[in-house]
Amino acid sequence: QVQLVESGGGLVQAGGSLRLSCAASGNIFRVNAMGWYRQAPGKQRELVATITSRDNTNYADSVKGRFTISRDNAKNTVYLQMNSLKPEDTAVYYCNARFVDGYYVMDYWGKGTLVTVSS
Repeated sequence: QVQLVESGGGLVQAGGSLRLSCAASGNIFRVNAMGWYRQAPGKQRELVATITSRDNTNYADSVKGRFTISRDNAKNTVYLQMNSLKPEDTAVYYCNARFVDGYYVMDYWGKGTLVTVSS
């Protein structure tokens, strides 16, 4: 099992910045990649950014150039630095940890942290 706890959400004005943190515990040695997803009201959950155990990163087109994902292995923590925030970034942000072994995929999720961007 892997436990994930997000923090850092809140209310910010458009153009502002926030940094989300995701602290991981448990069998984290099994994790191949971690990432952030978000879900806005009335919409499906979507990928924001991911980072692999080799520090390869991937971003949604909508956040490229504004968001940066990083990890601190010593602290077992993944961060999402969000700059130039827009009202459309308003959503609940979820931390994800993924374990892949051949065809077997296991996803772990945090409970989410709310980000609200006012115009």
